Amino acid sequence: MNVLVVGGAGYIGSHCVRQLQAAGHRPVVLDNLIFGHRQAVSSEVPFYECDLGDKHAVGQILRDEQIELVMHFAAFAFVGESVEEPLKYYENNVVATLRLLESMLEHGVKRFVFSSTCATFGEPDILPIVETTPQAPINPYGQTKLDVENILKSFAHAYGLSFAAFRYFNAAGAAEDGSIGEDHSPETHLIPLVIDAATGRRENIKIFGTDYPTPDGTCLRDYVHVDDLSRAHIAVFDQLKQPGASYFYNLGTGRPSSVREIIDAVESVTGLKVPVVEDARRAGDPAALYADSSKAQQELGWEMKYPDVKAIVETAWRWHQANPDGYLTQAAES
Repeated sequence: MNVLVVGGAGYIGSHCVRQLQAAGHRPVVLDNLIFGHRQAVSSEVPFYECDLGDKHAVGQILRDEQIELVMHFAAFAFVGESVEEPLKYYENNVVATLRLLESMLEHGVKRFVFSSTCATFGEPDILPIVETTPQAPINPYGQTKLDVENILKSFAHAYGLSFAAFRYFNAAGAAEDGSIGEDHSPETHLIPLVIDAATGRRENIKIFGTDYPTPDGTCLRDYVHVDDLSRAHIAVFDQLKQPGASYFYNLGTGRPSSVREIIDAVESVTGLKVPVVEDARRAGDPAALYADSSKAQQELGWEMKYPDVKAIVETAWRWHQANPDGYLTQAAES
């Protein structure tokens, strides 16, 4: 199929573009490059630098590229920033997404795959988190994602839009060949931060809280490889042929790793010592968050190639070794 990947130059979007190519689809990328990287997308993939809320531009792309399905990875996703600047998050994550959906309906494109988040669940009382766990976001980022989920449900009912929303846990890792990977500014994800501490690019890694009710006292999170996430998105395509179909899936390994376990994995993979500073707990950090992904496994036949966190770290390390300055390394080499 001809697939428009909105946010296709970002971390997860760029990996999904490569998986689409591997599966025989034809991806087309739309990205405003605020957070995305042009080097993350092959020159053979049609690329449009514009905003997802630009109805005229999006409509022209949908028409000219004969798009059959849209994948959305273009949200702003910094939790702290969403608390400080909620207007920015509602404008991009909700309002611009509405404009995108409006363009799709005007051009008869009624299949949609949405990158959602476990942040829609807030701090659940029962683990692991299943698709029917009550959703109660505790920050504007999670709320904007839940708002879009609700919009999609009403659009499916009213307009026959078919969609799947995937609620990620902690996306991690990089392409197996090290050609694309994680390069955020600022970087907030634990694995690249720990790797930076190991290589001396940052002074240390802080452990926020060592007295949680977990086996080693540090927070537990569910790390899932970015390519495994991408393959799940593609596996749902056939189910979206039915008008008005709606699907929700959690994506995680179901096997959480602690902060100390991530540090140990990085030290094991790199052979380097990670300087650690223990600090107080951060407000709002749950002791544990992890997924039950059995629904995706059963309904989509989704299988994880990287169920082990050490294997995920190995792919991240390969990327960081080849690209110590992220995509700036590739830009300098070209």
